[in-house]
Amino acid sequence: MTGLAAGYVSGLPIFEAADLPGGICSSYYKRPGETQSYFTNPADGEAYRFEIGGGHWIFGGNAALLRFLERFGPLSRYQRRSSVYFPENETYIPYPLQNHLRFLDEAIASKAIREMSGSDDHFRTMKDWLSQHFGPTLCKMFFYPFHELYTAGLYKKIAPQDAYKSPVDIKAVIRGASENTPPVGYNAEFVYPTNGLNELSQQLAAGCNLQYGKRVVAVNVENKTISFVDGSMTAFQTLISTLPLNQMMAMAGFTDKVKSNPYSSVLVLNIGAVRGNRCPDDHWLYIPQSSAGFHRVGFYCNVDPSFLPASNRDTQKKVSIYIEKAYSGGLKPAETEIDSYKQQVVKELQNWGFIEDVEVIDPTWIDVAYTWAWPDSNWKQWALEELAQHGIYQAGRYGRWTFNGIAASLIEGLTIGSAHKLK
Repeated sequence: MTGLAAGYVSGLPIFEAADLPGGICSSYYKRPGETQSYFTNPADGEAYRFEIGGGHWIFGGNAALLRFLERFGPLSRYQRRSSVYFPENETYIPYPLQNHLRFLDEAIASKAIREMSGSDDHFRTMKDWLSQHFGPTLCKMFFYPFHELYTAGLYKKIAPQDAYKSPVDIKAVIRGASENTPPVGYNAEFVYPTNGLNELSQQLAAGCNLQYGKRVVAVNVENKTISFVDGSMTAFQTLISTLPLNQMMAMAGFTDKVKSNPYSSVLVLNIGAVRGNRCPDDHWLYIPQSSAGFHRVGFYCNVDPSFLPASNRDTQKKVSIYIEKAYSGGLKPAETEIDSYKQQVVKELQNWGFIEDVEVIDPTWIDVAYTWAWPDSNWKQWALEELAQHGIYQAGRYGRWTFNGIAASLIEGLTIGSAHKLK
């Protein structure tokens, strides 16, 4: 999305590795009983809609950005419904957990409040940060096991980041132990293109000078040339890159002078199935414990029924789901492991009562999904400056090795594209 926005306003050529725009922020469709994927909704509408990278909802967009997006199609607006789910006792606690302690045993809630009140803000790792902000009771119950899954075990070693995803406000914590609290967090409200992310990316792409199938294999910083997998080459003066920072450094031939920061990959499993009798109405669930090892379950169709085949949108007897499991960066499981994992997930979701018979199941692999940093690391700053000295400017969530939602990515793309607009 960053690259599309930059190309849209700058007029500069976009070199896209895939055959379609949007990257992981794009929709696709699958009919029950078919293996083929469609990138536009079939005429009869009898297909499940999924996202390549799991649920990507647009949060944090300002009024100007939303007006810009509405040029390309209507937007639907939503209020978040999300919970922490404890499968061992089938308990749902609204997100964020710390602001809804009234759902716990009173003694446990009181103990958790006392422990949270003792934070002294001295921490080095993400585990330290969790411990000192949430205390041992909530960490043992949720924050440690969830982050073990979410970071693929890295949370004990990486620097804390993205604190706004689970805000700490002791007044809200105390209030939430006895009464309702207002929604908090970065995604309490969000929008989504009514006709799917694929329409937004395709409409943006239609206004760009975009070349598909141009996967970059090397960047020569001395000769200012880019080499592509098809054997072609092009020269550049200034290069705006949304490739992951570690990949661009390798392609440009730079040897890391300091230890590069880590990342985690995610296997997204998209499922279309008959809805189970205990399927929740949440948009997504945070899972601290699952036998198959996944950390989040999202329900596309609970956001909008248009994710279901047309004949099921009124009755909602079907369900469209995404499941996320994290892996250490780049360690993609073998196909036999993925097949075994698919069976485990289906069995577990059926045991939970979320689904019955499965009609579609489709895995997608996101190699660089979440980016992290070692404590006190200066690798990111060094890498960005090294590339900039050669006219290469990194942009976007992976290009700058930082968390960006779609809205922030689009704003960044529009900004950097405007700065390099063709005269």
